[in-house]
Amino acid sequence: MCIVSTPRRFDCYTYFDYCEQAGGPVSHTASAPGSDEAVIAAEALGHIQAYLKAHPEAPAMVHLSDDADTRLVVPRPAVELLARILAHMASGQSVAVVPEHAELTTQQAADLLNVSRPYLIGLLDAGEIEYRKVGTHRRIFAGSLLAYKHRDDGRRRTAADELAVLTQEMGLE
Repeated sequence: MCIVSTPRRFDCYTYFDYCEQAGGPVSHTASAPGSDEAVIAAEALGHIQAYLKAHPEAPAMVHLSDDADTRLVVPRPAVELLARILAHMASGQSVAVVPEHAELTTQQAADLLNVSRPYLIGLLDAGEIEYRKVGTHRRIFAGSLLAYKHRDDGRRRTAADELAVLTQEMGLE
């Protein structure tokens, strides 16, 4: 499952709760955050959201506590992404970040879509998801995979909306 509401396009996408593999292009927490980490994430999220609301156009200023009491200027999209990550951590979900240009194996891509590898290969062969071949192996760009997921989610929402309308028209509520 990935974040559905993506108001802006970032250089990386966030994926949650399903990245089991270590190494490769995927960077992730090893497990769901503990309750103490979730509380810390929720507190930090509140501060970051307040700052972003108070400074809608400015880059973010992050204060790091160390001996030098360092101040660090961070691009706004990075702070917005951090806020999204903290929101998921605060709700107890593990987090993974996959760069848009990362090339995934068919198994990694299938895991991200929560489908079987043979089903994913069928999608690739049908031209639903863009990929390239390296020798005999298929490699899927994370950006292409996310684009497919957004299209598929849209189709599902449309179908669910149509069913809801039909249910109301038939009085089956």
